[in-house]
Amino acid sequence: MTRAFVGLGGNLGNRQSTLRRALAHLGERPGVEVVLVSSLRETDPVGIVDQPPFLNGVAMIETSLEADELLRELLAVEQKLGRVRDGERFGPRTIDLDLLLYGDQTIDRPGLKVPHPRLHERAFALEPLAELDPTLVIPGVGRVVDVLAALHSAP
Repeated sequence: MTRAFVGLGGNLGNRQSTLRRALAHLGERPGVEVVLVSSLRETDPVGIVDQPPFLNGVAMIETSLEADELLRELLAVEQKLGRVRDGERFGPRTIDLDLLLYGDQTIDRPGLKVPHPRLHERAFALEPLAELDPTLVIPGVGRVVDVLAALHSAP
């Protein structure tokens, strides 16, 4: 089994209910067990700022799926919950499930990059990761708590 971390977010509809439904659907997938879920936090949008605030968190999962299979499951859950991917990038969305970390692996293939390529820039993902596991290391980057401290101290 591989320990993976999935970013959760959304800013349309009943955000909390949608995130909880996403976790339930994810836990029903063969080869996926939701182990821990961070607290949820309201965050400002990144990129396109003229949209509602997001509700974000992170789930720690154990999985027997390969990273690309897990990504397909995440996309299937998004689709089941009404995610439409024909809008603006970084625009409003009902649900967003991002594969942040997959064990200690670094993966760089078309359509799949792990660790998530912007993870080290996003406090809304780093804070819940640190909450779930303060000793966690982002492969090729460093300890989550150190990356988060550097981000908070940046001008």
